[in-house]
Amino acid sequence: MGAGLRHHRGAAALSETQPPEESAPVTAIDQPDAPPIAQQQAAPEDRRINWWQEVKSITLLILAVLAFHSFVAKPFYIPSESMMPALLTGDRLVVSKFPYGWSYVSPSFHPLPFLKGRLLGRLPERGDIVIVSPQNRREDYIKRVIGLPGDIVEVRGGQVILNGTPVRQRMLKPLRIPVDGNAPCPPIQFPGALVTDASGKSWCELPVRQEILPNGRSYTIIDTGPSALDWYGPVRVPADHVFLMGDNRDNSADSRAPLEENGLGGPVPWEAIGGRAEFITFSLDGDATWNPLSWLHAFRSGRAGNSLRAAGVTPAQ
Repeated sequence: MGAGLRHHRGAAALSETQPPEESAPVTAIDQPDAPPIAQQQAAPEDRRINWWQEVKSITLLILAVLAFHSFVAKPFYIPSESMMPALLTGDRLVVSKFPYGWSYVSPSFHPLPFLKGRLLGRLPERGDIVIVSPQNRREDYIKRVIGLPGDIVEVRGGQVILNGTPVRQRMLKPLRIPVDGNAPCPPIQFPGALVTDASGKSWCELPVRQEILPNGRSYTIIDTGPSALDWYGPVRVPADHVFLMGDNRDNSADSRAPLEENGLGGPVPWEAIGGRAEFITFSLDGDATWNPLSWLHAFRSGRAGNSLRAAGVTPAQ
């Protein structure tokens, strides 16, 4: 037992006096995945955000969107009832910018002063729904083209007369539009039009007519009765001008209304036309709240995709 103890102590003494063997040096070949020291020091700098590059990318994206809105197409929101029944408050639609060429109102937000002429300009057709900017304003109206350069336009008792000939009209059955937050059927605009069916649902029942222009384009108008706008002219549309009217004839500040009453003040220069309305993308009834669950119910059914081009009819129709 004592011998064993002495042997253990001898081994311990040997380990204390004998120097340890030197380990082999580690080379880059032994550790191929380890990055060089210079790269390890530069890594934090490589991960920093290049703010100039980010700002430049965002600026280019904004410019691209503005260019598309200015020269190709732009979304538009309907804020009023002046183009009922074709357009309701709350409709969203697409306006194409290129059909008539480009003018000073083509850029988004209208930053330019009045400039005469159009680039690759072409006159609208009768029946087109167009976006127009009234004189000395930076806002857009939406109206229908009724008169072209050289036309003599007159309105008598709500009947449009072009070049001495009454525009054809045909009475239609009363039109019912569902009452909602964006179409409340106010009595000041539509007296006596609010009705309720057997199920308790409210409707705005409106007298409508089909109007057929000389080129065969037709659309539906609302005429609720006598109003100051039922009498106008006659006036001759000057060169490079158009005469515009809303389909809601008694509630539209159009070419029949003076500028002082927020109207268009007569025929408007074609430079003021910003584009042509093409189709409705979607429509909201105005009853949505902050609750996201209410957003789906706010979409009006049956309006998305509706074309805004006036229909064509034959003389026999």
